[in-house]
Amino acid sequence: MIRTATRADLPRISDIRLAVRENVLSRPEKIVGAVEYLIDRHAFWVFDEAGAIHGFSSADPRDGSIFALFMDQASEGRGIARQLLDAACRHLAAAGHTRAWLSTDPGTRAERFYRHQGWAETGRTADGEIRFEKALA
Repeated sequence: MIRTATRADLPRISDIRLAVRENVLSRPEKIVGAVEYLIDRHAFWVFDEAGAIHGFSSADPRDGSIFALFMDQASEGRGIARQLLDAACRHLAAAGHTRAWLSTDPGTRAERFYRHQGWAETGRTADGEIRFEKALA
């Protein structure tokens, strides 16, 4: 089930984030402050199945962005990522946003996932990531 993340989830969130082979963090130590900020503002979710966290998402209501969406590799293909993305988008819509945006590296599984979910490419970021946007219902 999807639930709001807590600080107690940080170790597992960190494990999942650092295990990815694409969209690898150049400076992993910088993520902790942002994650804590979003958790403290109830803008961070995990998929929890009998106490096991399989993935997480977060949204930043300040700018309407999807901050993160990551899955445990063994849990991919179960529809969990879509559910986590939907939770983040609902949060942004409730905060008054009519559009959400995110960015990801080109040529990745994440790029293919977002395109499949109906996100539209709107350009590139300064560091070459693809910027996507989607209208919120």
